[in-house]
Amino acid sequence: MPNILIVGVGGQGSLLASRMIGAFYQNQGLTVKVSEVHGMSQRGGSVVTYVRAGEDVASPIIPVGEADVILSFEELEALRWAHYAKDGGAIVYSTQNISPMPVITGAAEYPSEIGEKLKKYNVRQQAIDALSLSLEAGNVKAANVVLIGAASKLLGGTSEEWNRVLEEVVPPKFLDLNRRAFALGADAE
Repeated sequence: MPNILIVGVGGQGSLLASRMIGAFYQNQGLTVKVSEVHGMSQRGGSVVTYVRAGEDVASPIIPVGEADVILSFEELEALRWAHYAKDGGAIVYSTQNISPMPVITGAAEYPSEIGEKLKKYNVRQQAIDALSLSLEAGNVKAANVVLIGAASKLLGGTSEEWNRVLEEVVPPKFLDLNRRAFALGADAE
């Protein structure tokens, strides 16, 4: 049963990402449960979305240490939620830094060397400059789809299956942009 944890900061597109991943697994014939925890999302706070898929899924909540893949739209959020990854799982994260309120007010410093800190977890990690790739695709708001493209190697499926998901979930006027963003993410190393 795939357990996907999507984390980021309000306004980064985690809800679209959860709809895309959920649609992908539904198209595979699996039962999908999604739970969105918004927190202070409208004020730039942490946003967490759980996506679970399988033959028989009773709850959308992923226990600590059981996420197959963590998809993080912001670097610090990858570190904050890394303990949810299962042993041998994966964390795909954007290198974008969005300072939380304690950093903005000067009460704390944004942590350095997050990739190094993630090494204490037994997970594969892939850092993506999703912001630059989304700009290359045509719009900074497509960074979420860049990350889904990168994670698609772990989530499975063909480019045709993911293209069908894009057609189902993304409004037609943004489809070409999101196809470019997905392809750039899928090709990222």
